[in-house]
Amino acid sequence: MAGSTKQIPKYYRIMQELIEQIRSGRLACGTLVPSENDLIQSHSVSNTTARKVHTELERAGWVTRVKGKGTFVRGNPVDRSVDRILGFNRNMVQAGRKPSTRLISAKLRKAGCAKTVNNRRYRMSGPVCEIKRLRLADGVPMMFETRFVSAQLCPGIHKKDLTGSLYGIYEKDYSLPLTQIDQNLSAVLVDAKEVGFASVEGQIPALKVEGVTTTAKEIILEMEESIYRGDMYRFSVRATS
Repeated sequence: MAGSTKQIPKYYRIMQELIEQIRSGRLACGTLVPSENDLIQSHSVSNTTARKVHTELERAGWVTRVKGKGTFVRGNPVDRSVDRILGFNRNMVQAGRKPSTRLISAKLRKAGCAKTVNNRRYRMSGPVCEIKRLRLADGVPMMFETRFVSAQLCPGIHKKDLTGSLYGIYEKDYSLPLTQIDQNLSAVLVDAKEVGFASVEGQIPALKVEGVTTTAKEIILEMEESIYRGDMYRFSVRATS
């Protein structure tokens, strides 16, 4: 047995030790796993071996690396229901995570926009406010969204605090209730860094959501193009007969 154990790569043995700690709860969801320096000191391994431990743990889905912060134990994917109107912040709170938003840009466009969703062509007259945001949970990037909001219905929205809930702004500041959301969901491959997922390398599977939100009398309030991380989200559908 001793001879066969020596043939197992060091990184793999360390990886299995950490997986066992995650499974047993000694390393809980959201906590830091030992850093590369910690592994070098505690297991007398090289930088290359310690780095490979983290790389393989992330590839296997056990951890998430956050640039500048460390490597964290990954929890279960967040469930996102497609048959309910549910904002990102509320969705994250229900999943036991702390939501935050990083505003990338907000600018007015004179032209309107159009989108085909569920085989229906929608058109929204200008001007519109184009809002790009990165949505995070516990500091981990989860979703990159682009929203086109009717500036006719929401004048001055580009001057609002857009790091919170847009749905809350619609209802509280403009008295616009959300009546319906039509969405398309498709699987895509995206370059992680291009959509703001800086802690992930290369191309990753993602879920692309294109949608149209209406207020009373089927008036279009916003259009959406969002990229959800495929490794962090699970969409659920409920159907009844």
